[in-house]
Amino acid sequence: MKVLLLKDPKDKDSGPDPYIKELGLYSLEATLIPVLSFDFVSLESLFEKLSHPECYGGLVFTSPRALEAIKICLKENSKKEAWSKSLKQMWNIKPTYVVGKATASLVEEIGLTPQGEKCGNAEKLAEYICSREKPNSSALLFPCGALKREVLPTVLREKGIPLESLTVYQTTQHPDLQESLSSYFSQQGIPASVVFFSPSGVKFCLQHIQKLSGDVINHVKFAAIGPTTAEAMEAAGIPVSCTAGSPTPQDLAAGIHQALHGQNC
Repeated sequence: MKVLLLKDPKDKDSGPDPYIKELGLYSLEATLIPVLSFDFVSLESLFEKLSHPECYGGLVFTSPRALEAIKICLKENSKKEAWSKSLKQMWNIKPTYVVGKATASLVEEIGLTPQGEKCGNAEKLAEYICSREKPNSSALLFPCGALKREVLPTVLREKGIPLESLTVYQTTQHPDLQESLSSYFSQQGIPASVVFFSPSGVKFCLQHIQKLSGDVINHVKFAAIGPTTAEAMEAAGIPVSCTAGSPTPQDLAAGIHQALHGQNC
C-alpha cells in the first residue's frame, strides 16, 4: 500500500528519510512531496539579539526553521567565530526550550542543550516552561515564523513569563507543489493514506488532492503528525483517521498501520 507524505525530505547527507524507512517496516511504500517554501527574514536583527545573551533568560524554538535561520547567520565567519568563542557558552548556561526531536537535534548542532523535546506540541511546551520559569524574570527569546500560533505566547503571558518573539521566516507554497501532486497521482494512483505535517500543508494541498482523488477520496485514510495539524484538517472538513501519539516516525508509522487495518488509532 502507498502512503503520501506531505513534507520535505530529510537532508540527503543524513541517510534515508526516517519516515520512509519506518513505514517500510510495515510494508508501506511512502513518497515525500515538499509542500512548503521558506523565506528567511530579519537575520541581522536575530544575530544582534543572539549577541546579547545577558538580556535574556533563555531561548524557545518550536520549529526547525528557526534554527535554520541561525545556521544561515553562522555561515558568516565573523559571526561563527563570535558564536564559538563566547556566545554559545553564555547561552548554554540558560535553558533552550524546544518542541520535538527534529528541532532538538538542530539545537544540538549549534552547540546548545535542548530541554522539553518530548513535549510534542506548543501547549505542552508552554506548561513545561511555566513549571521552570519565574514570573517577571528576563524575557525568553523566541525566533519564530510569521504563521506561529498564539498558544505558547498566550499561556506564558497569562503566567507573567516574558517572551520576546522575532519573526525570522515566512511560509509560502512550494513552487513545484501542484505539478508534483499531479505527477504523483497520475503515476502512482490514489494512495491508501495521505499524511499532513502542518496546518499550512492542509491549506496548500487539500484542494489539489480533492480534485485529483475525485470520489475515491472517501477511501483514503488521512493522518496528522500531531493535534494542531489534526485540528486544521477537521476544520477543513477532512476526516482524520490517525493522529500520531508523538511527532516521531515510529508513532506515525504504527498509527497509519493501525488505521489501514481497521483498528482505532
